Amino acid sequence: MLEGAPVATILALATPNLMNVAMQSVVSIADGIFVGMLGTVELAALALVFPAQMTLGMMSAGAMGGAISSSVARALGAGNRAAAEAAVAHALAIALGMALGFAILFVGFGRAIFGALGGSGAALDGAVLFANVLFTCCAVHWIANSMASVLRGTGDMRTPGVALLVTGGVQVVLSGALTLGWLGLPRLGIAGPAVASVIAFTLATAWMLPALRRAGGAVRLRWPEAGFRWAAFRDILKVGGIACLVVVLTNATVLTVTGLVGRGGDAAIAGYGIGSRLEYMLIPVSFGVGAALTALVGTNIGARQYARAQRLAWTGAAMAGAVASAIGVAVAIFPDLWLLLFTGDAAVLAAGRTYLSLVGPAYGFFGVAMALYFASQGTGEMLWPLAANLCRITLAVGGGLLALDVLGWGMTGLYLAVAGGIVAFCLVLVFSTTRRAWRPDRFAA
Repeated sequence: MLEGAPVATILALATPNLMNVAMQSVVSIADGIFVGMLGTVELAALALVFPAQMTLGMMSAGAMGGAISSSVARALGAGNRAAAEAAVAHALAIALGMALGFAILFVGFGRAIFGALGGSGAALDGAVLFANVLFTCCAVHWIANSMASVLRGTGDMRTPGVALLVTGGVQVVLSGALTLGWLGLPRLGIAGPAVASVIAFTLATAWMLPALRRAGGAVRLRWPEAGFRWAAFRDILKVGGIACLVVVLTNATVLTVTGLVGRGGDAAIAGYGIGSRLEYMLIPVSFGVGAALTALVGTNIGARQYARAQRLAWTGAAMAGAVASAIGVAVAIFPDLWLLLFTGDAAVLAAGRTYLSLVGPAYGFFGVAMALYFASQGTGEMLWPLAANLCRITLAVGGGLLALDVLGWGMTGLYLAVAGGIVAFCLVLVFSTTRRAWRPDRFAA
């Protein structure tokens, strides 16, 4: 963590995460395939609820999860085990509060939210059903991802990686079985993937709990010696709160664009939903490297090894960017490699091709940006990632409205604005790594 060669260290820590996120990508693809077998209306329903579903994962694993990893890693890097253990208990308390908030928002107001995105009729009913199942039980997602984040903060990437990898495989089988009625199980339709997700994360929680309860571990889950204190909550929330706002802005971009695309009807929404699903899946790919960067940067910042923390971030961002760029260029040239996994509907395919051919080339910038976003969590300062996301949503939404309503460029103009927002997002985050939060030694008075 403090001395290894950057590339080798990142690969060693990132490999379990990459295996895990690869499985999560398989889960996402499988859910889309199984629901696609039900019909275009169900696929549109999944597209409507998908941003909310991804928000759950992005906040619990990436945003607040990264803040948890950062708090634990910075404490351990500074040699303060008591503070690290306090972070564990406070993290789970935050997780329960966040789960309650998600349930209130997406169960209590789901119909209004999905309706505002352009959903109507059977597609809207399907989205509401999916959300009611998933978010009523989302405490298991929050607890499992918080436990995984604690373990990653200690440098243990293997335990959460294996746990989520295996239970993800279980989720794929259950998703197909419960959606389509395999193995004698009830055919739940659009609710099938939601039920499968709840079961899988319950199993993951049970898997990781012993690792946090055993004596001799880097940290141990127990009641904090000094009780629950605001200082410990603040150390997590000062990073996690802004990171969650970043997630809101990220998803607000997709949700707003979804609303603009919705002018074209269910086929347009479904086509964009399939295309943007790939963009969302780049976030877990970047998280594979990014979770390692959060722990590495946090540990090195805690140990005052600022130059090493910066070097690790740049190295990891280059690695994530290379992978994302390869994926983006491939789907821009051959969009049907992705689209035909989900549908054969001509109108849906046409909409998805337009999106991928224009936005796919920007995916490399997106990979760099997301890796630096996760690395920034390790510094404990998140104002620059917030500024980067504000630039992105301003260009994507503002430029999209200009293209549609003023210039008359249609979907082509909208998607070019989305790509421009991604590039701006990346450039601001690259610049941020030269600022005070990363190199306080250079900015000292």
